[in-house]
Amino acid sequence: MYPYINIGPVHLGTFGLLLWLAAVAATVVLHKNFLRHGVDADALNVVAMVVVAGVIGAKVWHELQNIPDLRFAMREISAPGWHQPLKVLVAFLHWFQAGFAWFGGMLAGVAMLMWQGRIAKVGPIRMLDLAAPAAAIGYGVGRIGCLTSGDGDYGIPTHLPWGVHMRPDALVPTPNLVQPTPIYELLFSLALAWLLWRLGRKVRPLGWLTGLYLLLSGLGRFLVEFVRINPRIYWGMSNAQVAAIGSMVVGAIVMLAVGARKGSTAS
Repeated sequence: MYPYINIGPVHLGTFGLLLWLAAVAATVVLHKNFLRHGVDADALNVVAMVVVAGVIGAKVWHELQNIPDLRFAMREISAPGWHQPLKVLVAFLHWFQAGFAWFGGMLAGVAMLMWQGRIAKVGPIRMLDLAAPAAAIGYGVGRIGCLTSGDGDYGIPTHLPWGVHMRPDALVPTPNLVQPTPIYELLFSLALAWLLWRLGRKVRPLGWLTGLYLLLSGLGRFLVEFVRINPRIYWGMSNAQVAAIGSMVVGAIVMLAVGARKGSTAS
């Protein structure tokens, strides 16, 4: 894995590069969906705002899960002293490179999408439906950044032929051959994006695609956690699995509510 790419004096983090590529892929898909449905909105602006909100939300959620570690990190960042702002900034950027929670990013991204739907006069729920395929493909591509940076999102030790090694300079190094769980998530996300795109060709009840996205994306995250290194905290499950169950439950409720509303309207 290659957490950094050095081009002369330029020191680039691969996580940031893959996050940018994920935003590009999501922008292309969202733009095409806007065109397909005759929506006059700026896909680039929507995705940019969602990415910023999602990264901040993911980082905040991750840090709030362990307050002592957050306090320690803040002490390390401020150690150079506020009279040396450049060193403080460098320490902050180094801390910000790793440690992101999927559920916090999803919550912040959903909130930002709904707000963007109001701004674009599309409607909050319709914006979520339109963005579902883009969200799926963006998430999958972004996960590869976790793999290349070796930030601890990889899987358990394995002897499978497709297992991968983490380099010593990975953000969270390990000497073991591990399962490339981000690749599993990429493949699942591509399949989910394709399904949502196909289903989105027809007019669906408002919120139905969003419910399906929450249900299936939660299912994918729940399953991949069985081969992830995340600690089991609640009832033998990881924190991410509990959050994934919440996503699946909300998605199922949304789909049932949409179906009930459609049925009552038809009658």
